[in-house]
Amino acid sequence: MTALADTGIDVTVPPELSARAPAEARGTARDGVRMLVGRRDAGTVEHRRFTDLPEVLRPGDLLVVNNSATLPAALAGRLPDGTAVALHLSSAQPDQRGSFLVELRRTVPGGAPAYYPPAESPARPGLRVDLPGGASAELVEPFTARLWHARLDLPAPLLEYLARHGRAIRYGYVDGDWPIEAYQTVFATVPGSSEMPSAGRPFSTEMVARLAGRGVLVAPITLHTGVASPEAHEAPYAERFQVPAATARLVGHVRAGGGRVIAVGTTVVRALESAAAPDGTVHEAGGWTELVITPERGVLAVDGLLTGWHEPRASHLLMLAAVAGRPLLARCYAEAVHHRYLWHEFGDVNLLLPD
Repeated sequence: MTALADTGIDVTVPPELSARAPAEARGTARDGVRMLVGRRDAGTVEHRRFTDLPEVLRPGDLLVVNNSATLPAALAGRLPDGTAVALHLSSAQPDQRGSFLVELRRTVPGGAPAYYPPAESPARPGLRVDLPGGASAELVEPFTARLWHARLDLPAPLLEYLARHGRAIRYGYVDGDWPIEAYQTVFATVPGSSEMPSAGRPFSTEMVARLAGRGVLVAPITLHTGVASPEAHEAPYAERFQVPAATARLVGHVRAGGGRVIAVGTTVVRALESAAAPDGTVHEAGGWTELVITPERGVLAVDGLLTGWHEPRASHLLMLAAVAGRPLLARCYAEAVHHRYLWHEFGDVNLLLPD
């Protein structure tokens, strides 16, 4: 049994609860996934469909969404000794040092690239990885045991190069390669995420229209996701974000009027909390955020959260506990396993509300 004591989560997620394909390939619409609603103050849970979202929310509530678009950030590579590897790019823009974060993964014939345990990884300073189209990456130094700073030598601008040679990052629980369109949300307008901001995936244009008709507001932020660590469960690292002035003003207006600010995804929580003053007022902000949200730190600008289901050891659960409280979070996860909700980016969702 896997436990994360800090959040009170103590569950085992059976492998068969991994969503192995998009909802559309499983015979339902994007917005047809299941949604478990947890209410912190009452300590209750409800089993719903995502199509119920307009009825669950209230007129005057604000959904803040991430408009970052997913990049085809996985590249086929080859080491100097001829070994085939996969290179996952963790940033669409260089950091303050002018380097990119990358992860090397083991190539598996017919399957998803596999995690290299640090002791088995070929990564070392100065290692050159040949990439398609005459490109290359040179590892500079480690950032973590998994991620490395690298210099890229590309024959075209990065986004153009990835569009031609990259594919969506895929992990072992997904049965096959899906086109990059399967990893985009209806809000995606600003390219930059290595992995899909997946809490927004169930939304359809029809759902957004129904929410507007209900009087629920929608506003964007941008946070470009890095490469996750489903095997290593690392703490979050720096990601680039932008909270527009209009969104910041709307957050303040909604909260002043008694409405609830509900983040669509952990990326939105991180962005809004990075732009929040100590009194909870959200201001226009942008740049790189290293904020890590824990129950001890708490949240200042967010009242609720729509999110996917995370592994029991995932660091994101600390953020969920900060929003929902440990008792409700533990109940939601026990219910989700018992009722066989589906995990990961193509899976079901969890709506955590204050009341």
